[in-house]
Amino acid sequence: MAGAAGTKLVDQDTSGTDAVAAVAIGVSAVLFALSLAALFELVTISEPIGGVPTVTLLGGLLVLLGGGVMSFGVGSRLGYVETQPRASAGLVAGFAAAVPWFLIAGGVASETLGLGATGGAVAGLLVGILALLATVLPREDVGSTVPIGALPLVAGVAFLTGVVGPTWIWNLGWEQQASLTAEFVIPVVTLFSALFAGWAAAKAYGGFGARGRHLGAYVLVYLNAISIVAFLFVLLAFTVFKGLPGLLTGVQVGFGVGPESAILGFTFSVPVSIPFVMNGVALLNDFQGVLPAIVGTFWLVVGAVLFAVPLGVGAAVFLTEYAERGRFTQAVEVATNGLWSTPSIVFGLFGFAFLVPRFGNQKSLLSGMLTLGFMLLPLVVITSREAMIAVPDEYRDASAALGVSKWQTIRSVVLPAALPGVVTGVILGVGRIAGETAPILLTMAGGTFVPGGQTVDVIGGFEFTAAPPFVANPELLQATSALPYQLFALITAGVGLGDSVASPDDFRWATALVLLIVVLSFYAVGIGARYYFRSKLRHE
Repeated sequence: MAGAAGTKLVDQDTSGTDAVAAVAIGVSAVLFALSLAALFELVTISEPIGGVPTVTLLGGLLVLLGGGVMSFGVGSRLGYVETQPRASAGLVAGFAAAVPWFLIAGGVASETLGLGATGGAVAGLLVGILALLATVLPREDVGSTVPIGALPLVAGVAFLTGVVGPTWIWNLGWEQQASLTAEFVIPVVTLFSALFAGWAAAKAYGGFGARGRHLGAYVLVYLNAISIVAFLFVLLAFTVFKGLPGLLTGVQVGFGVGPESAILGFTFSVPVSIPFVMNGVALLNDFQGVLPAIVGTFWLVVGAVLFAVPLGVGAAVFLTEYAERGRFTQAVEVATNGLWSTPSIVFGLFGFAFLVPRFGNQKSLLSGMLTLGFMLLPLVVITSREAMIAVPDEYRDASAALGVSKWQTIRSVVLPAALPGVVTGVILGVGRIAGETAPILLTMAGGTFVPGGQTVDVIGGFEFTAAPPFVANPELLQATSALPYQLFALITAGVGLGDSVASPDDFRWATALVLLIVVLSFYAVGIGARYYFRSKLRHE
């Protein structure tokens, strides 16, 4: 009975202490989310949250978090908490504690105490060494919690006492008059304090030892993953929020308000009129638009894909299925990797120096297509080769055993199996080239806007001639606009949407939103094609 009572008591105590550690992890996650929201200006530190000043709320949560983490470690060392710590927290935890304490002590010594840069560096180095020793020398439960938990505790006290408030500023004293403001420092300090303390709380929740280290690593991975996803969503939401007013300027809904179109002899009108995406730029327009840039971007990407994909897939087939592994294939691998890492401005200079003089010595859509095609080509070769190498050799052997020729095996077995990987490479490449500005600036863009707002008519521009090459298309040899270049030009030129919009910022953000939609549309088409080919392979 005594043993049963003792076990029950230990279980109750353990569950209670586990709850403390779990609450600390939850508080660190909340602080992490609030700091990200403050960094992206979704929450301002000068305005209250739920009636509580933001800085006070952050300071209180930081004090609660730091106190909880430190009390758990001390309780474990005194035997009030049942854990299995190691003899030392290790050098990794030591450096993790030393770096933030070095920065904090250095900043306080140089700014608050007025010791200057040299004095701040010396003070930061001394405090960092003390933090390192305080983490490495004691047992793991104390070393992993006390120096780390003191970080949010000190930051929280600074926020609560007003030492660092909404109007706080740190003039760095450089020649450029740079300074750190509270709008940046408070969220960053909160972010890293929550990250470190959440890691320590997760180790405490796991009882330290191997299990605690694993849980701490999981928390760090999850918080970083959340921050990446949050950054993407905030970026999209911010662009949509800023771009919708300009995009929806002059929008009309109803029959007869949109432009007329004729198909199979029937004339009809689109029931929605969105001037920003249906108009060009002209003096008589009530609302200006970016339709020529949208069309130019579309044909630019299509032309680059039509140029690069057949060449890249063909080169991958030769290198994977025909060429023997040796110096030649190794040289091609090095060259393709180097080309994919080459800055886009270098490709733009190549197009300007090599392609533009050969197409009438003027910027043209064709020069832009080929330049971006050369940019896309290395990635298509790399991903296509990897996808073909990943196809099991059993497929090839089974096809050869049936008497099928090598080319038929490649065409009917290898390429269909590798197609999802090829499409993935094309998707990644299109995502890069669709937003490039430098190559377009040097090879294709003729100005901020196309004169008269006319769109390039690639399909209708083909003409048959009596002389070689027997087919010509003057539209491909004309300079046109594209969304990335137009957005770049708008940042410096400044153009409004008409008399109803006073600020050119609406036009810029609307252009950025349209560019984002176009790029995501290409992504959606590529992802849909990849899933289609994958499902087709499963059914076969």
